[in-house]
Amino acid sequence: MAITDWPENERPRERLLNHGAGALSDAELLAIFLRVGVKGASAVDLARTLLNHFGGLNRLFAASAAEFSAIPGMGSAKYAQLQAVLELARRALREDVAAGDALASPRAVRDWLRLTLSGLPHEVFMVLLLDAQNRLIAAEELFRGTLSQTSVHPREVVKLALAHNAAGAILAHNHPSGVAEPSRADEALTQALKQALALVEIKLLDHFIVAGSAEPLSFAEKGLI
Repeated sequence: MAITDWPENERPRERLLNHGAGALSDAELLAIFLRVGVKGASAVDLARTLLNHFGGLNRLFAASAAEFSAIPGMGSAKYAQLQAVLELARRALREDVAAGDALASPRAVRDWLRLTLSGLPHEVFMVLLLDAQNRLIAAEELFRGTLSQTSVHPREVVKLALAHNAAGAILAHNHPSGVAEPSRADEALTQALKQALALVEIKLLDHFIVAGSAEPLSFAEKGLI
């Protein structure tokens, strides 16, 4: 049955307008984005298929064009639309981080990092550089692969921070395994980078680990910095 044949108060778009986006399920929100379904399946059915296939929103957002387009009813145009929506969300969150004290708005930092790093099949190491008021200057991806002290060079982090005249830095990387707990390598790397940055009077403020849909782990909150 097409969504247009549903009772009006059960249709996702009408429910969103009447009750707000927060009242809708992931599948219903995705159905509004998809707009139409395929033969024999409504947009909500198709949304559920996507979520089940990828295992949730994070994996769906991180899917490649080929993986996304392999689902019946999907294609390059719909993939481009989804990526555009995600990039708009990232830019809006980044504006929030850049506009004020990043440490005073940890939710914006966490949300931006989750949207940027969660669901990726490989590890990514990023550095967020801040000015003296803890406002975001730049966010740079420095490394992809297995994180270790030998793969992320302190001199490269220091060089980048000095190039942007940063006063502070926040590190971030993801765990594709979905487990947010820091490894000994994570802790050792954090201490090495903290010491290297301190030599040029740049303070390491935090290190976040992003893992799946879990809340990004803060080294500062766990007393690891």
